[in-house]
Amino acid sequence: MFEGMFKERLTQLRLQKDVSARDMSLSLGQSESYINKIETKDTLPSMTVFFYICDYFGITPSEFFDTSIEAPNNLKETIELLKTLNSEQLEHINAIIRDIKK
Repeated sequence: MFEGMFKERLTQLRLQKDVSARDMSLSLGQSESYINKIETKDTLPSMTVFFYICDYFGITPSEFFDTSIEAPNNLKETIELLKTLNSEQLEHINAIIRDIKK
């Protein structure tokens, strides 16, 4: 059950980052087929490698498992940008979001 969710989330985040499974594997110091083996459910990472995966994506383990946040890095960036806006600007952004969600 969790293995499938893990594989799907890993694949989703990797594709958002626009990196190949091979390149990601090598960036993590693993064999070139390591991420592919995870994505095809042949293996799961150790906790240490899982933490490296989270660091690679720039997210926390909690954000990795929170599938309600489709693009955690985009959300983080948006929140940081929102912090720089005044209340009038934020209201404009809120109106846009409400309109998009209709």
